[in-house]
Amino acid sequence: MRIIISGGGTGGHVFPAIAIADAVKKLRPDAEILFVGAQGKLEMEKVPKAGYQIEGLWISGFQRKLTLENFLLPLKILVSGWKARQIVRRFRPDVAVGVGGYASGPTLNAAGAMGIPTVLQEPNSYPGLANRILAKKAKKICVAYDGMEKYFPKEKIVLTGNPIRAEIFNGVASKRDEAFEYFKLDKAKKTILIFGGSLGARTFNEAMAANTELLRERTDVQVLWQIGRFYEAGYIGCDTAKLPNVRPLPFVDRMDLAYAAADVVIGRAGGSIWEMCLVGKPAILVPSPNVTEDHQTMNALALVEKQAALMVKDVEAKERLLWTALEVFENQELAKRLGENIKRLAKPNAAEEIAKEILKLVK
Repeated sequence: MRIIISGGGTGGHVFPAIAIADAVKKLRPDAEILFVGAQGKLEMEKVPKAGYQIEGLWISGFQRKLTLENFLLPLKILVSGWKARQIVRRFRPDVAVGVGGYASGPTLNAAGAMGIPTVLQEPNSYPGLANRILAKKAKKICVAYDGMEKYFPKEKIVLTGNPIRAEIFNGVASKRDEAFEYFKLDKAKKTILIFGGSLGARTFNEAMAANTELLRERTDVQVLWQIGRFYEAGYIGCDTAKLPNVRPLPFVDRMDLAYAAADVVIGRAGGSIWEMCLVGKPAILVPSPNVTEDHQTMNALALVEKQAALMVKDVEAKERLLWTALEVFENQELAKRLGENIKRLAKPNAAEEIAKEILKLVK
């Protein structure tokens, strides 16, 4: 039995894809799995580390500003489509799975054209154009949010949730003491975790730098701050980072312990939402303005409507973000409600449910 899993670009696509592969292997140890990703993207590093083979396509998305990349895009589409067909013909998968990201389009198009059944995994509450097109030929579409029949054929939809590395995040509550020791934090202080992905988020870093005096005054609060490797040089030595109640890190390598230490979590509204659901801590979501069709705002609003998270707009983050976190600390009733409601949305078995849908299609 052979399965292709295609997509990636960000952790919100890559780690769910790996979780799906792990779940397939758990159910069917004999399965051969090949990943197809985009050259130079995160999956080309993370997938081999997880123990899987990957092939890269020369493909990228359309840039909002005028760049050489945009002029090359038609050529990239042709070249990646040709290579995807070669990969599919050579590997001869029984099923092809798309998890979103640039590579999934050409790969699933090639598989569908050859009569190979395809499965889509849609992590957002508002699907991108590629998945809306690929849905026409897909056999099953595994979704994370209610109401997706607005975009996909109802008979193809399976509500599974978004797969995450559940084995990492289960039992976070029991790791709190370990977390404080690992990050050298003070158990007596309320803790804010603020992170914007492995590369970081400029907005979050600017919000931290703009509130140095506020954090200096609030000695009862501490911040675990993932700056991101892209912004490390600009912020790791700034005045905010030097405060005794701020723990700045270029990258958090133990997110399970970071969540364990946190009393409030601040993050983007991508795939990390489902980690937050499993952890069950009060969350403040700041949708990224740099994503296709503003889908992160849709994701955040889906939680806000259920009173499962608070949302702060990206343009308001400098002024409001840290104040909002402090307001949660001041309002224990709000903190409890947010934590309980987001926990109810958790789907810890999402990867296994998706794996079962994939295996049903194997001839």
